[in-house]
Amino acid sequence: MVDFDVVELGAADHVDVGEQAPDFTRPLVNTEYWESRSLSSLTDEGPVLLVFYPMDGAFPATYIWNELRDRELGEHVTVVGCSISDPYAHKQLIAERGMDYRLFSDPSADVAREYGIDHELDGMAGIREPRPAVFLLDEERTVQYAWVAEEWPSFPDYDEVEDAVRSHT
Repeated sequence: MVDFDVVELGAADHVDVGEQAPDFTRPLVNTEYWESRSLSSLTDEGPVLLVFYPMDGAFPATYIWNELRDRELGEHVTVVGCSISDPYAHKQLIAERGMDYRLFSDPSADVAREYGIDHELDGMAGIREPRPAVFLLDEERTVQYAWVAEEWPSFPDYDEVEDAVRSHT
């Protein structure tokens, strides 16, 4: 049995349904390479499911990406992730998980801060990461669905995420 403490993160002042999500440009990583891309360049092509998660080595990343991969949501929407991990770690996670999804690298957690979902890691002064969060964005980056963790570890209701994707695409 895994032994860890549940950490209360509290409510977040995050972007919410009906609001326009902030645009950003960061390295976007796939299995082959990475390039600087903006979120708006993806939403210009259609709806995007933007998934924030802790760094790639943390166990929630495995659970989140296995679940999303197995649900094959990429058939209905562009699925992208964002964490504080660097592009090299992202490439490794994508390969290990057999993912077709791309991942934004945000080592400074500035994107998480803009979305109102960053928090300081317990016992690591100055180290910030995004709390787990899921945002479904339309072509104008208007939030159609939002879920943000209020404790760690916490995971979205994947059935709810899947329903939101199917009903808004």
